[in-house]
Amino acid sequence: MPAQSLKQLFGRSIRTLREERGYSQEELAERAGLHRNYVGGIERGERNVGLENIGKLAKALSVRSGDLFKTIP
Repeated sequence: MPAQSLKQLFGRSIRTLREERGYSQEELAERAGLHRNYVGGIERGERNVGLENIGKLAKALSVRSGDLFKTIP
């Protein structure tokens, strides 16, 4: 089994935090000011997320930006 990429690990972190809060992808996208397809791409590990969007996601999830990386080894 191939190792997961950093994008996949980050996406899994976003999905976990989103689900813990009971948000749909659409609701998270709206809260972050992003398109829902973009959020889905992040969660699937298809997107290389920029710093501005990391900040938007963190704010929408009510966490610090660094918290989005805590589950990444």
